[in-house]
Amino acid sequence: MLKKRARQVLKIEADSIRRLSSRINKDFEKAVDLIYACKGRVVVTGMGKAGIIGNKISATLASTGTPSLWLHSAEAIHGDLGRVQKQDIIIAISNSGETEEIVRLIPNIKKIGAKLIAITGNIRSTLAKNSDALLDVSIKEEACPLGLAPMASTTTMLAMGDALCAALIDKRGFKRADFAFLHPGGNLGKQLLLKVEDIMRKGAQNPIVKENANVKSVLLKITAARAGSATVIDDKGKLKGIFTDGDLRRHLEEGLDLSKQKVKDVMTKKPRTLKKGRLAAEALRILRECKIDEIPIVDEKGRAIGLVDVQDLLKAGLV
Repeated sequence: MLKKRARQVLKIEADSIRRLSSRINKDFEKAVDLIYACKGRVVVTGMGKAGIIGNKISATLASTGTPSLWLHSAEAIHGDLGRVQKQDIIIAISNSGETEEIVRLIPNIKKIGAKLIAITGNIRSTLAKNSDALLDVSIKEEACPLGLAPMASTTTMLAMGDALCAALIDKRGFKRADFAFLHPGGNLGKQLLLKVEDIMRKGAQNPIVKENANVKSVLLKITAARAGSATVIDDKGKLKGIFTDGDLRRHLEEGLDLSKQKVKDVMTKKPRTLKKGRLAAEALRILRECKIDEIPIVDEKGRAIGLVDVQDLLKAGLV
């Protein structure tokens, strides 16, 4: 019985969303155009569960390049309507279209001169009739067994809001770099903004040796830096190779007397590298794909300037 009810809820909500496709019409295009041309902010308002959905829509708009704020309808009729200016766009969300607090706001919104976009399940309602653009989210039935709690109705509101936000992303030409600018914190911001030079090892932490150095001196330098490898360069500072723990183990297993070897003869030649300015996330991808632990960082002339180790990516929170 419980599984049957759960499946029924999902089917009702999925069917409700499918029916929205036919309602992406002229009014939807008008809503997109109004928001795109808006010189102020998009103010989203609603009550109850619809208000919670509105809060999410406002947050998605703001994070994808459309300045937006959430305004509680009850607070608006008690003074917070002062936040709304003529150049703003109001998105009012109400399934019935007759929510008292929203209906009471309509005359004042008209006096202010702000445009009104309605997201409602009742296209004959007061809200719908007074809107500049109408987004129809009507449903055949609620998914609630009692027919009381908003379920399918709020799901369609959310889906229509996402459709609106996605259309605006396309219309604005909003790019990943723009998204990164608005999401500097957390793992997402790190993936989109953090560059290799922000986390690479340099100076004393990055052992760099000449290609004619003997292996013993290279090992001492790696130990002093508490690193797992040394970057090998020529006399002009250009990267020639890398000498890693793996190289050391392989040659020891072969019985080679490393004390008599120059590092250029036992190093890994032509290692994978990244140029300064590339994303740290790209370094992570290369390390994973190539199953290596370090990647040298070079400048535009191929000179070694740093090293990114998998441990550095761990510390940065990218792994």
